[in-house]
Amino acid sequence: MRIFIPIDTYVSWNALGACCLALNFIFEKVFFVDSSSIQAESAAADKLPMSALLALAMTGFICIVTETLPAGLLPQISEGLGISQALAGQMVTAYALGSLLAAIPLTIATRGWRRRNVLLLTIIGFLVFNSVTALSSSYAITLVARFFAGVAAGLAWSLLAGYARRMVAPHQQGSAMAVAMVGIPIALSLGVPLGTYMGSVAGWRTAFWVMSALTLVLAVWVMAKVPDYPGQPKGERMPLRKIFTTPGVRPVLAVVMAWMLAHNILYTYIAPFVATTGLGERVDLALLTFGVASLGGIWMAGKLVDSHLRITVLVSLAAFAITAFIFGVNTQSSVVVFIGIVVWGVTFGGASTLLQTALADTAGSGADVALSMNVVAWNGAIAGGGVVGGMLLNAWGVSAFPWALVVLLIIGFIVAWGARSHAFKPGRRHGDTQVVAH
Repeated sequence: MRIFIPIDTYVSWNALGACCLALNFIFEKVFFVDSSSIQAESAAADKLPMSALLALAMTGFICIVTETLPAGLLPQISEGLGISQALAGQMVTAYALGSLLAAIPLTIATRGWRRRNVLLLTIIGFLVFNSVTALSSSYAITLVARFFAGVAAGLAWSLLAGYARRMVAPHQQGSAMAVAMVGIPIALSLGVPLGTYMGSVAGWRTAFWVMSALTLVLAVWVMAKVPDYPGQPKGERMPLRKIFTTPGVRPVLAVVMAWMLAHNILYTYIAPFVATTGLGERVDLALLTFGVASLGGIWMAGKLVDSHLRITVLVSLAAFAITAFIFGVNTQSSVVVFIGIVVWGVTFGGASTLLQTALADTAGSGADVALSMNVVAWNGAIAGGGVVGGMLLNAWGVSAFPWALVVLLIIGFIVAWGARSHAFKPGRRHGDTQVVAH
């Protein structure tokens, strides 16, 4: 069973609008782009198609919020469906199971489809199954709806990184992915207070209706602003086994597993960990600090991924490992813990962009399928974090967490260091050729 920290969704349309405007402003300043239109942006070689990339970011935001929304609404869902909170928690498990089982086969099955049609299919999936969840009074139907919402998410995560890369010139692919992935830290950092408030004031069904409304808006946004691309011709499709055995693919996936397992052990059990530190019971403050730092991390990754991917991955792993070591020897100082959380957040914020860029570069024409493997590895690490962290907590307490993290991060560092020929190459990266939309 996966164990989650309560992280949910936006509370009102006003809050949503303010966040979207802030997001657009930040990236106009950070990436120096004009988001007036895709045509104007693509006219200049140094500008990114922000409207389209932010639509992908919103898709990622909806994936994360839809997954974690029940975790903060367990009492309300339990009462509404007449079940225990433990059973209500399986709504998250069903979603994760759908993503794990569907990511690879659905990605393979849709390789020949036009890319925007696949993206719209995932968005419609969220619209339908979040609506079913909001309407359902049956626990069994709710679980089925959650499973298929997870299926939509598995396909979406396999698609987003490759889609962002195709919109821009090769030297901009890392920056484009950083923008497309910004929905993840936004969802994680803003979900706690807003989602909890929504559940307490408007009810859990309203929360799912809001998610359905967001997907409807997103579908219109995608049709208006996101360019379309052809699917992969049949003759160019690599078999799954060949993609998995491509030099460099397995080392990147190994780093994903080690890095994300370390992250999720600490993140899943952040509440008991923080309770023993100088922060006392301030879990909310710890999560907010982590979320803001993650935004900084994704900004840094966007700036460094195209020119210094290898060194950025190695420094991130080393910084997280050193932070974990410091947590192991000194958690009584609130200043030390705060600084450690900031470093942890910065390293996590850039991880998705860095690792998916490395994986897509390594896999070449098999990038979409390789990225579906990343979905499985990432979700497996989330589940593993709950299981391994729970075992450590029961056996030795939270004091064992930092040392487990150090071991995992050292393993990840060694794998990344040794994979310089294919997975994490030194110097400036060379991406795929840009594909013209039509």
